[in-house]
Amino acid sequence: NVQTYSLQIFLFPRSRSSPDSQSEKKRLREMHNIVHLLALALCCCSLHMAWAASKPNILFLIADQTRVDALGAYGREGTYTPNLDALAGLGARFTHAYTSTPSCTPARAAILTGRSPWKHGMLGYGDIAHVYPYELPRTLRAHGYATAVIGKDHFGWNTTTNSGVAHGFEHTSLYDGLGTGLPSDYDTEGFDDYDQWFQKQRPGQDPMATGLGWNTWRGREYVYPENLHPTAWVGQRAVDFLLNYSDPRPLFLKVSFHRPHSPYDPPARLLNLTRDLPLPPAIHGNTWDTRYQGRRGDPPGCMGDSAWCGQMAANETLFARQAYRASLAFVDEWIGRVVDTLDRRGLRNNTLIVFVSDHGDMQNDHYLWRKAYAYEGSSHVPLLVWWPDSFLNITAKRGSVLSQIVELRDLFPTFLHVAGVVRADGSPTPTLPPSEQASIRALDGRPITCLLNPEQQCNWRSYVDLEHDICYNVTIHWSALTDGVTKYIFHAFFASEQLFNLTSDPGETTDLATDPRHQDTLLTWRARLVAQFEREQRGPAWVKGGALQRRVAGQLYSPYYPGNNTVSWF
Repeated sequence: NVQTYSLQIFLFPRSRSSPDSQSEKKRLREMHNIVHLLALALCCCSLHMAWAASKPNILFLIADQTRVDALGAYGREGTYTPNLDALAGLGARFTHAYTSTPSCTPARAAILTGRSPWKHGMLGYGDIAHVYPYELPRTLRAHGYATAVIGKDHFGWNTTTNSGVAHGFEHTSLYDGLGTGLPSDYDTEGFDDYDQWFQKQRPGQDPMATGLGWNTWRGREYVYPENLHPTAWVGQRAVDFLLNYSDPRPLFLKVSFHRPHSPYDPPARLLNLTRDLPLPPAIHGNTWDTRYQGRRGDPPGCMGDSAWCGQMAANETLFARQAYRASLAFVDEWIGRVVDTLDRRGLRNNTLIVFVSDHGDMQNDHYLWRKAYAYEGSSHVPLLVWWPDSFLNITAKRGSVLSQIVELRDLFPTFLHVAGVVRADGSPTPTLPPSEQASIRALDGRPITCLLNPEQQCNWRSYVDLEHDICYNVTIHWSALTDGVTKYIFHAFFASEQLFNLTSDPGETTDLATDPRHQDTLLTWRARLVAQFEREQRGPAWVKGGALQRRVAGQLYSPYYPGNNTVSWF
């Protein structure tokens, strides 16, 4: 062909020797062999580049501790998230997205592994393992993706290499929001990429000078110029990364904002922008939830700056909730700039965008603060998806609202489907090695992209499991199930139950567990939790003789947690 001929003329000009000589014929044969090998190499390289270009980019956006109704797209008044609302309006919004273990590290383990809490091994707030047998960024990298994370990973920090534990991310630029953020924390996890950058901008100054801790319920204005704020740092790093991206491989970019996780410390500009918007009051049923008001005899921990519960002064509670809203508004601004950068680079028409939170924030609903609870403010999260035209033959209409029960474990298989590693139903493609096919079949999640084709049979789950080991207080220790309509909660410390109708009572103010009219429903959901524990072989500490057991002691890790080595991962 022309390509081979051109290579031949360029590399091997005709010899002045007689073409009839044996040596010349041998030389020509060798030349032809070399030329064909070079042509084949060029062809393969071109095919590889075309293959890589055919795979969509993935922009994975996370805003830590964002409750579902903090977004205007979910219908609550007083929100300010125009950029996220635009994504929802032009993409799809999932109304029943949950985080099975609603605190930072176990939720992120679910994203990392595509597994349920028992199967990835973290039943509460503990340490993410340094490596899992099959994990998201490492797998996408093996299938041709460039992998990068900017912001919060919470995977740990390697003080020897002065970098985050990568889990397969080739580029890491991290702010996990741990420790003091000062150089004295260099030998701990508390002096990461943002903290080191901050010290170059303001040598010797305290990045936490606003005076709020990582788990305080209070709010205050950020004391430094807003370009020094961690939200601005994450957003600007993401914009710069996209502007300078030149790798021919498709990109998996996780941009993970630490805020609106406490401290609630937005810049004054965002507070002023949102302060006068109406803010619905916190939800108080004043029935089952009065035990968290902080009165004498209530659980300890309901007072002080780092309280996890309590009825605080009305003006302080209002300002904390306004600061939380403004913190998310600041994140929303930067998400808009990141997405605009995709447009500027001409990348958006080949990029899937997913937005989610790892868990919510109670914001004093039921007199509770922070996360790790079974209730909606903690466990119910926003999930938005935007896709390019003609992407994966998606037929859902722009602005679709989907009511299926989805969970963080579904994100890993979703990204595998986008990368062409699994089919729409989550099954592995037949060309994969048997070992990887086994890894995929062991995932508990399913691709949510299947749900974006309404005519496709997805055989989706009808409910999802939730749980959290002891957190804050020995009484905060529970397992739950929900289908988005009904929620059943088993409190392990008391061996007590709660039952809520989320359709008629979305604020979970009326506990139906002791109502005789709902006993059949209670028994149905209790039996489902018993069946789950038996299926997972949790043992007699969890279920015995078909009955759920009271558990005073906690269990932070299951036998599947890497390092326990008591059960096979697959």
